Amino acid sequence: MLLSRSLVTAWFMVLAAAALVGCSSTPLGKAPVEDRSSGSGAAAAVKPPPPGIENAGKPGYYTVKPGDTLIRISLENGQSWKDVARWNNLDNPNLIEVGQVLRVVPPGTAVPSSATAAAGPGVVTHPVASSSVAATAPAATAASAPKSAASAATATAAVAPSATSATAAAPVEDDVSFIWPASGSLLAGFDEARNKGYDIAGKAGDPVYAAADGRVVYAGAGLRGYGNLIILKHSNTFLTAYAHNQALLVKEDQTVKRGQKIAEMGSTDADRVKLHFEIRKQGKPVDPARYLPSR
Repeated sequence: MLLSRSLVTAWFMVLAAAALVGCSSTPLGKAPVEDRSSGSGAAAAVKPPPPGIENAGKPGYYTVKPGDTLIRISLENGQSWKDVARWNNLDNPNLIEVGQVLRVVPPGTAVPSSATAAAGPGVVTHPVASSSVAATAPAATAASAPKSAASAATATAAVAPSATSATAAAPVEDDVSFIWPASGSLLAGFDEARNKGYDIAGKAGDPVYAAADGRVVYAGAGLRGYGNLIILKHSNTFLTAYAHNQALLVKEDQTVKRGQKIAEMGSTDADRVKLHFEIRKQGKPVDPARYLPSR
């Protein structure tokens, strides 16, 4: 009996000692340490300012906004995307970032002080005729090439009947006179808020004509909402746009004549076959009724 009590007492002493040892022990893990070295932390998270930020707000410059593409910026400022890429030394025109500030007038061009590029599209500019630039086209600018040698020849030779008449077009600024780009009926007229040009009816494959002499500054499908698109530059002031085509029969930097067949009507990025036609003055869409001859 005495032996049993001694064993029990010894057992309780062992347990008590173990409990004391446990209570006095400390965790082995290290406390977290904030690394404040120059190569990490907040300093490393600082992003460099967008290119050209020093020109933000200056006349003749444009600040890139979410959803912008170089093609749209160029159209809305009356320029060729190739020229804008060259003026801004863009090696890859697909790589522009929000907040980047782009020159949208030729270097050395006088710009009215009231034109503020950072305010948004449609900077008032006075562009000059410019040469092409060796640049990689934006990814979505793959033009629909002529489907055959015959169609290419047709594009070069075809002339709209109305172009041959001296009274077919009304003279406008910069000695540019326009003709109707298609013979179909008018589906929708100009509305500054909802329709930036004319929608003209037709059948798939109907000819689309150059509204005036000019140079092709864009031919492709990279502008959302326009489908297969051609943009012609006619002067220091005027551009025209031809959208929703099923086939494009001219290429960028090609010179075209008024009345030349440049495309075939289609329904790309549209709810029906039609030609959407715009006249832009210094990049801003204007009512074609002011410039087209009456029918």
